[in-house]
Amino acid sequence: MKQEILSVVLLGFTLFGHGSIHDDEEVESMTYTGVYGMYGISSITLLLTITGLCGAQKKNQCALIVFAVGMILNSLYMSMTEIAFMTARSMFAKELKGHYLQMLPLANASDRFIDNLNNIQMDMQCCGLDQGYQDWDYHISKSCMCTEESTNPCVAAPRNSSLFEHVVDDQPIMIYKEPCIPLLTAQMMTFFNISVGVMLGVILLMVLSIALCIAILCQLRRKEDTPTVVYTPEAKAGNYAVLVEPEETI
Repeated sequence: MKQEILSVVLLGFTLFGHGSIHDDEEVESMTYTGVYGMYGISSITLLLTITGLCGAQKKNQCALIVFAVGMILNSLYMSMTEIAFMTARSMFAKELKGHYLQMLPLANASDRFIDNLNNIQMDMQCCGLDQGYQDWDYHISKSCMCTEESTNPCVAAPRNSSLFEHVVDDQPIMIYKEPCIPLLTAQMMTFFNISVGVMLGVILLMVLSIALCIAILCQLRRKEDTPTVVYTPEAKAGNYAVLVEPEETI
């Protein structure tokens, strides 16, 4: 039962992780293989768990063997994936930063990327990619403007920027100070670390479920090896021999 719940949690975690990066097409394209690989692993784990539960309930050795073999292969695959994730952690951060730096200068970026960046700036309270608002040159996006609910540090926007085109008074316009690439990298690394931790927990529970399945198979095999008791006709007729003579009473 715990393994089935874990399989559902793993599938839900994959759906949540995919949804969190779905809006960012660039990041989604970089993690395409890993995300859909997690979909496959969680689905196969759920099917194997259902097979194992049915086998344990009905004491079906074939179903238990399929569960054990499938879980062994699945745990080996996840162990190799875990090692690959740990190895590629720093490389992924560098590729993510390099991918966004290719979009500079922002004046030449596509409209789709600008719309995506505006959403990121409002959600993560940042401005620009690498050098902050300077990445926008003159045309600083309004999504860089701080709000009353802002928690990240803000700075005054330069007065020779597009934000002051229709401003009459001398009030400063506050914009976000931090660039978005470090925040994006930190967010992805957090998701990366959580994924590695979840996969490690799943692998350990898989090993435990394999050990329990083998124990059940051994128990079922012992029951099959137990010899049956056969009663002869003489035993049924009560043909018994007296082993000890009764003592004579004085």
